[in-house]
Amino acid sequence: MENINPKKLSNPARRKSSAVNLILNISIFVLAVIILYMLYSIYIKLANNPSDVDAQANGQTASDIIQVEVLNGCGIGGVGDRFTDFLRANSFDVVNVGNYVSFDVDECLVIDRTGNMANAYKVAKALHIKNENVIQQLNKDYFLDVSIVVGRDYFNLAPFK
Repeated sequence: MENINPKKLSNPARRKSSAVNLILNISIFVLAVIILYMLYSIYIKLANNPSDVDAQANGQTASDIIQVEVLNGCGIGGVGDRFTDFLRANSFDVVNVGNYVSFDVDECLVIDRTGNMANAYKVAKALHIKNENVIQQLNKDYFLDVSIVVGRDYFNLAPFK
């Protein structure tokens, strides 16, 4: 009987097996690269999370040009004009000055009209109005960003200091 060399019999099977192993190894490598890329992307999104709670909690940022309406709610003459001059000097676009529906407003209010609270907070910060006095009343009929209702505490704010 003849001695059969096992290397000669399994050579085609080995080639097929090594080709399959190579394809599987390349597939594993490609999938690992994709997973690493996805993990990196998630890390970047979480690491760049905004920290300003007031304005950026909803992903909002203040506009470059904020259109403002000044309404006199205290009944003192000339207060609206003084606020208007101050706001214009601080690069706000005052589009309307007038009287509020009543003159019995105790504290100044900043009212967001468009849904971007960052604009209202920016105006409140410029005037030194407390964040508790910033509210949101959306109105599609208004073509402005923020309304300011000047209350009886106007003399404590930035335009009068």
